[in-house]
Amino acid sequence: MVMGLAGPGLLPVRPLLHAVARLELTSFTVHWSTVIGLAALAGAYEWAARRAPGGARLTPGDRAKFYGGLLVIFGSLNGWLHDMSDAYLFSAHMVQHLLLTLLAPPLLIAGTPGWMLRPALRVGWVRAIAARVSRATWGFAIFNLTIAVWHLPMVYAQAMQYHWVHIIQHLCFMVAAVLMWWPLLSPLPELPRLSFPLQMLYCFVMTIPMSIISVYIVYADKLLYTAYGFAPRLWGLSPMQDQMIGGLIMWIPGGLFFYVLLSIVFWKWQAAGGE
Repeated sequence: MVMGLAGPGLLPVRPLLHAVARLELTSFTVHWSTVIGLAALAGAYEWAARRAPGGARLTPGDRAKFYGGLLVIFGSLNGWLHDMSDAYLFSAHMVQHLLLTLLAPPLLIAGTPGWMLRPALRVGWVRAIAARVSRATWGFAIFNLTIAVWHLPMVYAQAMQYHWVHIIQHLCFMVAAVLMWWPLLSPLPELPRLSFPLQMLYCFVMTIPMSIISVYIVYADKLLYTAYGFAPRLWGLSPMQDQMIGGLIMWIPGGLFFYVLLSIVFWKWQAAGGE
């Protein structure tokens, strides 16, 4: 196990798991905690489907989207991407985070019809909390604050050192991402989507905090995430090159994603007659 000292406080840092000299592409590691969690979500989904109100049912499209979201989570938290992000490359970790925040949550929301969620709103405190955190301002603030805090070097180091903290990190990303996506994809009129013009504005402003965080990473003159300084190297990338590529992945694909989304919303708005 590789150990090191990071930062002015000399915090011990190590790559997660057992880093080896090369990435074994012939083996696909599976972490059973993710399997149990995803199985629980699938079980809850099917349980709710059996209790559909009269006339309501899940369509094949609903199931394809929901289970597609679960598959994205499984692929992100197991196998080669997981191993690269945990023990080799910061840039792979950024790919993992984009999948967990920008791809899996919208699939889960799109695959969950409103009637499946409505019974929870009959509980007063659930409805009160949901009405607040589903607002665009709260989704924007919670998501971007979550991303910013977890990318602070000292906080990130804790996630790299302790596996249970890393699990919490990923759960925070996914929950915050669901709140961020809600104003765009809400299936419940009780917790409505934004109007098309406000959705476009929302997509635009979403690019700003992520760009700020990315610039901080890309232009750093020292290694911010020191666990990767002790990791075995892949493809000849130095730790600083890897860190810069990771920041660029967050900056360019992450930013372009919201501009593409903005364009899609504009097209839908025009198709609806601009109303």
